[in-house]
Amino acid sequence: MVLALCLALLGTTATACGSGDEESTTLHVLASSELRDMEPLLDDLRRDTGVNLDMEYKATVDAGDGLTPGAYHHDLAWLSSDRYFQLRLKESRSTAKPLSTTTMLSPVVVGVKPETARALRARAKGGQVSWADIADAAAAGSVRFGMADPKRTNSGLSALVGVATAAAGTGSALRAEDISCDRLRGFRTGQKLTADSSADLREQYVAHQDRLDALITYESELLSLNASGKLHEKLEIVYPKDGMVLSDYPLLLLDPAKRKAYDKVVNWLKSASTQKKIMERTLRRPLGADVRRDPRLRADIGNALYFPDQRAIVDQLVEDYGDPRLPTAHHVIFLLDFSTSMRGSRVASLRAAFAGLSGADTSATGKFVRFYQGERVTVMRFGGRVLAERDVTVGGRRDLDSVKSFVAADDFDNSTAIWSALDHAYGKASGIARDHPGQPISIVLMTDGENTSGITRQEFERRYAARTDTVRGVPTFPLRFGEADTAELTRAARTTGGRMVDAGARSLPDAFKEIRGC
Repeated sequence: MVLALCLALLGTTATACGSGDEESTTLHVLASSELRDMEPLLDDLRRDTGVNLDMEYKATVDAGDGLTPGAYHHDLAWLSSDRYFQLRLKESRSTAKPLSTTTMLSPVVVGVKPETARALRARAKGGQVSWADIADAAAAGSVRFGMADPKRTNSGLSALVGVATAAAGTGSALRAEDISCDRLRGFRTGQKLTADSSADLREQYVAHQDRLDALITYESELLSLNASGKLHEKLEIVYPKDGMVLSDYPLLLLDPAKRKAYDKVVNWLKSASTQKKIMERTLRRPLGADVRRDPRLRADIGNALYFPDQRAIVDQLVEDYGDPRLPTAHHVIFLLDFSTSMRGSRVASLRAAFAGLSGADTSATGKFVRFYQGERVTVMRFGGRVLAERDVTVGGRRDLDSVKSFVAADDFDNSTAIWSALDHAYGKASGIARDHPGQPISIVLMTDGENTSGITRQEFERRYAARTDTVRGVPTFPLRFGEADTAELTRAARTTGGRMVDAGARSLPDAFKEIRGC
């Protein structure tokens, strides 16, 4: 009788300890690579709930791309952000939307060396640094930063959304018309380090920290790096005043049949005791007010930026930014009408536009379209022929002053040979393509009148068609001003793969902001 009772008690104890199938479950999880730092806590999860998470790690954007609505190969997904996946889900029109639960928080911010941070604050309005200020400093060569690849990582993509949103100046979610590669070029030229994950980026920053000024990544990564003892100088965290994208680390239920185990995991993760452990282990922000925050996590992060609501907009943004491992310098040929009709207010407006591109325009939008370090510029003045041209590689104030002085000349001409001048510009592009294979080239044509001399548009098109494939790939972006022929300029843009901007309804400096060889 005693032996039977003991055996019965042992059986009851074994069931209570989680040996049954209901109490011991393994869930296969597709996870963002930065969540590797959660692994020590997963042992506690298994002990407390009986649920084991079998983690497969990928870069966040890659992981989102690997989730095919209706054909999932994992039980759960745990991402630093599911925004890109949600856009794909919306596009697929799938009716089965996975349950998603936020588990912790961390904004994408900028870690800056102290001396650089002081210089940024000194130039920023009210001492509050914005994405525009960072882009401006990057274009000027005074901020060299590391950032993970936006094509693959959430941290890089979130930073890019922040920069592009600030460049658009609307304060709302990016629209298709807000995306323009020329607004990203100055910022992009400051990127000197990249990686396929935020964890790899952190390690590479440590190895190359002496040649960099800043690191753009999660707040949690920067705080962990500062606490690691591996830095020669701790990084000051800058929370851009124009907003940040907040990562919320959602846990997604892909297999509805695993709902019971999913709920256990969610309840465990959201408990105050676990949130405290997550904060202490990863320096991510806990949910709610139940957990007293680490003093390093008490900074106000303001309003979160809106993420684009269309996948095509995100894809175009990433495509325009390009591969951060490739050189950034473009060669832009500015073809400027210096016929007599440009005298007076028109040429004054043109000179103001170039002054703005050289750094005089300190507005938020102006900071995104200025000439940047390493950019190659050719400026041509034309009337009945090309009057003069100057080549400049931007390296400092002297180069910018050289461009301004060239545009300040007063050698106007009595006729306007638009098509001869454009043909000359394509001859210049041919030489650039030959001497610098692979370098992006574009032409910006500004005119206020109709063609009155030189070759015809038809003759220009014939010569253009006879050029090499590489040269025909150079787009022309006409800026229509004054009495210029809209139809003719539009045709030139379409023929060469560019687009026309009509400056008649706005100031010429604003038109240059909209289109600068992009």
